[in-house]
Amino acid sequence: MSSGDMTGAAQPSVLSEVPDVSAVPFWRRLLVSQEFWITVSVFVLGGVVSVISPHFATVTNLSNVLQNFCYIGILAIGMTPILIIGGIDISVGSILGLCGVVLGLVLQAGWPLWAGLSVTMLLGAGLGAFNGLLIAFLRLPPFLVTLGMLSVARSLALVVSDGQVVYNFGQAQDAIIALGGGKLFGVPSVVYAMLISAAGLHLALTMTRWGRFVFAIGGNQRAARLTGLPVKLIKISVYAFGGLLAAVTSVFLVGWLGSVTNALGQGDELRVIAGTVIGGASLAGGYGTAYGAMIGSLLIEELRNALLLAGVSPFWQGTFIGGSIILAIILQRIHLTDEED
Repeated sequence: MSSGDMTGAAQPSVLSEVPDVSAVPFWRRLLVSQEFWITVSVFVLGGVVSVISPHFATVTNLSNVLQNFCYIGILAIGMTPILIIGGIDISVGSILGLCGVVLGLVLQAGWPLWAGLSVTMLLGAGLGAFNGLLIAFLRLPPFLVTLGMLSVARSLALVVSDGQVVYNFGQAQDAIIALGGGKLFGVPSVVYAMLISAAGLHLALTMTRWGRFVFAIGGNQRAARLTGLPVKLIKISVYAFGGLLAAVTSVFLVGWLGSVTNALGQGDELRVIAGTVIGGASLAGGYGTAYGAMIGSLLIEELRNALLLAGVSPFWQGTFIGGSIILAIILQRIHLTDEED
């Protein structure tokens, strides 16, 4: 039998190892899913904070929570397939910052909005794909590769901006502000961007061969490689997807803020990973959902907002977010141990 025949025969075997969750009753899947309990936590926390602080449930504050969480939500959606394959990307905040700076500079130079957006999308996807190339073909640790990109992208943002703030967007001034800071039917435009991103990822993960390959690689990368799945191309594609959504986030942030600084996106890496993991994605690979990325990010923003309203020093935010990550990992470990038993 030729190697091609072996590959063709083995691929279905690997893909069959990807769990068919549709065979499990919906109510049972719901009760054991981390996404369900995080959703419950969002409502419980919201109710408790509303009683403690009357300012929480105001239209203005809830609108701010909605607006702020969407930026992390989009980044977390981009992080989800990366975690599913067992990778990680801690450079998303720096890629966001560099994309935002480049967008601001090209618009300031008089470029039309469509051209600025095209350059920004290509830059984000290209930086993500470069991470994927190093990880896939040189088999370098994802943490170290993206740590290097974190430093490189942040440095390049300083270099190309010369440390200056960009606040003049030329002929695209009104258009970029309307895109990033505008509303449609009273809802911020960034909300629609997040929902479209989540819907696109959900369909890709559940309805396409790409999605099946992503879960297969996350479940058993060695078996996936031996049976001929395009492991390297899939790795490149998920990192490119993460970089692309970082670029999308930068567009809406720039439009909302009305200016660009080289510190844009700084420190977002922790919140993105926290939101994704709290939403159920496994750092060991093999599981993650677009909805989980959104609801986990919402809980992080809700917690941050509650701490501010309670008068807790912002310096404590990292402690609470880091503790949430640790707690989520412990819960995942307990769940895995129960399954093994």
